[in-house]
Amino acid sequence: MVAVGLPLVVYLMQDRLIFHPQRLPQPEREALAKRFAGLESVFLKGADGTRVHAWHLKPAPGAPLVIYFGGNAEEVSWMLEEVPRQAPGIGWLLVDYRGYGASDGSPSETALVADALLWYDSVSTQSKEIYVLGRSLGSGVAVQLAAARPVTGVILVAAYDSLAAVAKRYYWYLPVDLMLKHRFDSIALAPKIRSRLLCLIAERDEIIPPAHAGRLFDAWGGTKRKVVLQEAGHNSSDAHPLFWMEIRGFLGKKDGPA
Repeated sequence: MVAVGLPLVVYLMQDRLIFHPQRLPQPEREALAKRFAGLESVFLKGADGTRVHAWHLKPAPGAPLVIYFGGNAEEVSWMLEEVPRQAPGIGWLLVDYRGYGASDGSPSETALVADALLWYDSVSTQSKEIYVLGRSLGSGVAVQLAAARPVTGVILVAAYDSLAAVAKRYYWYLPVDLMLKHRFDSIALAPKIRSRLLCLIAERDEIIPPAHAGRLFDAWGGTKRKVVLQEAGHNSSDAHPLFWMEIRGFLGKKDGPA
């Protein structure tokens, strides 16, 4: 019974294991919209009619725009404190996954990628340079967007080669390849992508071991730069002194935070 029951339970619960939606109440959302100059709270309708949300800071004239995809338990509005200070003038689109922040619906790989393409198409005329930044789970969304749309560069933080490869580390006793619905198979797409890559790897990542990001980096088809953030863990990468310095340099902005 265990041989059948355990795989079935894990299969049925995998959405809860992969996605951990974090909501943002409307009063807090309204307060944020008033607090930051130039900030827009934007909604779009997905192909299936689901209303999805993002925070939008428009770029200064001639500056690039970065589309941001966060981690599996990340409510992205925290970035509103960081990006104007760390990368002033740069435009940002901070995407709420379905079920996260102010977005309706339920997350899935198919839905998240479809929404990412929708968001790209909605802002692609705002700047001549569009970058994507994906952290952890979001690295898989960013890679699929970069494979489907022209982007100037890709920034990956705590990335993985495929979700299946990571899952096998934790569930080595289960037939992961047969069970996994959301595969985020970034390494299969990487060799065909010619956009520039900045890969930031936490040396002490306790969730996604650095070897996974290393394999994705090695497979990348475009010019690439890998930076190991010494002593950083999975959730502390952005506190490392090289984190924003490398991102600013990659975006062509050499000066420091405001």
